[in-house]
Amino acid sequence: MKRVLISCLLITALICGCVQQEKELNKTSLTIFCAGSLSIPLSDLNKEFKEYMKIKGYDVNIKLEPSGSVIAIRKITDLGRKADVLAVADYTLIQKFMYTKYADFYIAFAGNELVLCYTDSSKYSNEINSKNWFEILNRSDVKFGFSNPNIDPCGYRSVMALKLADLYYGKSVFYNLIEAHTNIRCNGTEILTPKDIKTDGKIVIRDKSVDLIALLESGSIDYAFEYKSVAMQHKLRFVELPDEINLKNFSLKDWYGKVRISIWKKENDTFVQKVIRAKPIVYGITIPKNSKNKKIAEEYVAYLLSEGRRIFTENHQEFLDKPIAFGNVPEKLKDYVL
Repeated sequence: MKRVLISCLLITALICGCVQQEKELNKTSLTIFCAGSLSIPLSDLNKEFKEYMKIKGYDVNIKLEPSGSVIAIRKITDLGRKADVLAVADYTLIQKFMYTKYADFYIAFAGNELVLCYTDSSKYSNEINSKNWFEILNRSDVKFGFSNPNIDPCGYRSVMALKLADLYYGKSVFYNLIEAHTNIRCNGTEILTPKDIKTDGKIVIRDKSVDLIALLESGSIDYAFEYKSVAMQHKLRFVELPDEINLKNFSLKDWYGKVRISIWKKENDTFVQKVIRAKPIVYGITIPKNSKNKKIAEEYVAYLLSEGRRIFTENHQEFLDKPIAFGNVPEKLKDYVL
């Protein structure tokens, strides 16, 4: 009986100790605005980071808010919303739209490539390949989609990729697939995107690329331009595009740079045009100046730049060999970047 009593007391003490330890954790929060294509790897990262921070004495409530990258930035610059971390699908957007008023550093950390996704029920799914994909898309009964170029990098990259296909194949790919079905126009190698994009129904446009996945899976569209990591995360079939088109290959940056696109962005209640040149796909991250929790934000970015490499690889997205930093990088992050 005495032995049983002692065991009960030990268990009670252990439970009380755990409860007390839980109560002693400093409760805090972290708000993250991110590109839609980062939703899955960051969700996995957040679970690990939350447990990691408990060891350091913090119970962190993480709020992840995905959107198109331009929208994510506008939440801060136009709407005055506060975020502790911002992660976008094109690192140059931070330099173009936030530096240095809203952010004084940014880090390029991961890559990707464009692919053309489809399902078994997509029209001509048994015929499409890396050589005839643009001919399949041009068939009158085929519908395809990409995200809004004015809002989402995957959108303006998809449109620029179709112009690169023009140059690569020496055929009227851009006219047949874009100009013939939308009010997006091209002047030489510069693409002109209107504020309000209209289509004739052959093309479907959504605010962020991941929004097209449900349309693919329901059969509402046959094909969609997505990042390869997103396609693999959602177990979609896809056509790999030539390196001259997929915006993956750093050795082809001069070739990609032949094409540029003019998009519209709202600044201070006025729409202004911004020109973006095609370049290899590189994601970027920063801690905005209006962050309410910079200490925890630095811990988060440091964790992403270290343990995040493994998590991103598990989610089929490549990290740069060494992330590249620009600007006034916090001391805590300097060991992880060039």
